[in-house]
Amino acid sequence: MKKILVVVDIQNDFVDGALGTAEAVAIVDNAAQKIKGFDGDIFVTYDTHFEDYMDTMEGKKLPVVHCIKGTKGWELNPKIAEALEGKDYKTVEKLTFGSVKLPDMIKECIGENKAEITLIGLCTDICVVSNALILKANLLDTEIFVDSSCCAGVTPETHNAALDTMRCCQINVI
Repeated sequence: MKKILVVVDIQNDFVDGALGTAEAVAIVDNAAQKIKGFDGDIFVTYDTHFEDYMDTMEGKKLPVVHCIKGTKGWELNPKIAEALEGKDYKTVEKLTFGSVKLPDMIKECIGENKAEITLIGLCTDICVVSNALILKANLLDTEIFVDSSCCAGVTPETHNAALDTMRCCQINVI
């Protein structure tokens, strides 16, 4: 059984930067410990925008410049980067909430093996739920887990709503 960990967007802008929250700061240590103790394949997503962000549809609906590639805000939180040191992992730059490349990358990694996938990261109610649902739709017989102690939403209420949505879609919330 292949074990996969997907670390979703634990970047400076989502922790304590432009879109940071106290709840996001609070999950970083749990997420770092999960990464350090994980024995399996790791995929790390980066929310990735460019200088024209405010001209994009997302920028018009969320007019907060964030995760501009090459900036400090785009980089991983230092504790997460440290937890990944010495680990072999693949990065995925995604231009929107969910990555359409991620399922194919994971399929290539697991080959004919059975797998279980665990997601952690930010924000539960936007990018974590989007990636979990994309993976569920593309990897039908794969158990998918979300570790809620390593996730935070935009608000505690939307975090819990996203967890409920994932449960309804047969994603295991732990």
